[in-house]
Amino acid sequence: MSSSKNSRLVYSTDKGKIQQTSPTPPPPPSDGFVRIARETKGRGGKCVCIIKGLGADAATLNQHLKALKQLCGSGGTLKQFDLEIQGEHREKIKLYLEQQGFKVKLAGG
Repeated sequence: MSSSKNSRLVYSTDKGKIQQTSPTPPPPPSDGFVRIARETKGRGGKCVCIIKGLGADAATLNQHLKALKQLCGSGGTLKQFDLEIQGEHREKIKLYLEQQGFKVKLAGG
């Protein structure tokens, strides 16, 4: 059997299926401000609020996401350290984040 750089062990008769976890990348650097942008592009005209710059780990981001979804009464998701909340809720989100101690700026239209 020849070894190559692109091969990796996926099954071993001793251990069974091999689970390899990739390291999670660190959050992008922040300038100290959380930005809340409104976006409709590529979503069939539906509005989404995107929150960037929280600079926290995934567990903390999920806690903020859950609280914001309950506050706004809408759905949302976490995509690569950015929170997306469905609908136009920038003012509610801004008040919540300011209460949590973040400096917030409204970005975009």
